[in-house]
Amino acid sequence: MNYMPQAWGRPRDDYYGPYHSSYLLSNSPRAHTSSPVVTGTSVLAVKFKDGVVIAADNLASYGSLARFTNVKRLRTFNRRTIVGFGGDVSDMQYLDRLLLSLDIDENYSSSGHDLNARNLHTYLSKVMYKRRTDINPLWNHILVAGLDSNDRPFLSSVDLLGTTFSSPTLATGFGAHLAQPLLRKLADSESAVEGVTREQAVTAIKECMKVLFYRDARSLDRYSIAVITKEAGVELKEDEQLEKQSWAFAEMIKGYGTQTV
Repeated sequence: MNYMPQAWGRPRDDYYGPYHSSYLLSNSPRAHTSSPVVTGTSVLAVKFKDGVVIAADNLASYGSLARFTNVKRLRTFNRRTIVGFGGDVSDMQYLDRLLLSLDIDENYSSSGHDLNARNLHTYLSKVMYKRRTDINPLWNHILVAGLDSNDRPFLSSVDLLGTTFSSPTLATGFGAHLAQPLLRKLADSESAVEGVTREQAVTAIKECMKVLFYRDARSLDRYSIAVITKEAGVELKEDEQLEKQSWAFAEMIKGYGTQTV
């Protein structure tokens, strides 16, 4: 039996005769991804006085179908940086392999220096901008969270166009609409970050994950959360469960289901 990928999904030659090779379209024009297929939704992050908290749920949706429920979208890079991916999962996997190769090169380097979060964000912004100029973008919105060269909290984003943005609070996907207003109540400026404790930051992120599960049809109640500090490095938990959910607000929603008034 022919196990080559070109034979997948077509009738067997021994039953139906040979397949005409022209149907494989081996000489067709090069095609790039014009819209993502399997995607992850929001990534949330907030600074506090000693570090950064970042979280993302474990769902990858196939269009409108909640297809894959165990996809980890937070990736660790060395001991003081986390990269959170929103958008296309296949492009996330490509970037993950790229970062792994970069990490190996850095570990074998004899320079004595390692990449901090700011360095990694600069690298990713150049990768995303290069792919954009090739008219073949990586369909992701990325948050880079960690510590800079002075061990200060660092948080910044880069999108599929290579556009970068830094703020005390950041969110991708639906979180940019639903979670950002809640996070900005906690830290709306860099000066306000000095008054935010780790416990307050973690609580705010968990509440935002709960709001997204209520309101975003592409979200899940299982999520990954990471805290990055100078003392402990990266503390990553990848299978957390939302707690104390309450759907009482649904009673006030009119016009759906059996409610007609």
